[in-house]
Amino acid sequence: MASGERGIRKIFKGVVVSDKMDKTVMVQVERMVQDSKYKKYVRKRKKFMAHDKKNECHIGDTVEIIATRPISQNKRFKVLRILKHGRVLAEEATGNDTK
Repeated sequence: MASGERGIRKIFKGVVVSDKMDKTVMVQVERMVQDSKYKKYVRKRKKFMAHDKKNECHIGDTVEIIATRPISQNKRFKVLRILKHGRVLAEEATGNDTK
């Protein structure tokens, strides 16, 4: 750690499920876990609040988030990068309103 490294921080991949807050997105991370009794794989989901400095993320985007210092009461992650844009952004760009 003497070379200025900060150690290993957790990095998760997930999908943005809410972008209604300012500079904050809700990211749902999904993982597969084997049941100890039945040995069947089960999907576990967890939502994390992540800091989005430039408000670039939209619903449906696949993002990578990284653990950081506490930013607010519930925010402990920040958006590292957007891996893939979701379909909601494409619909907004074409002007199709399905409401």
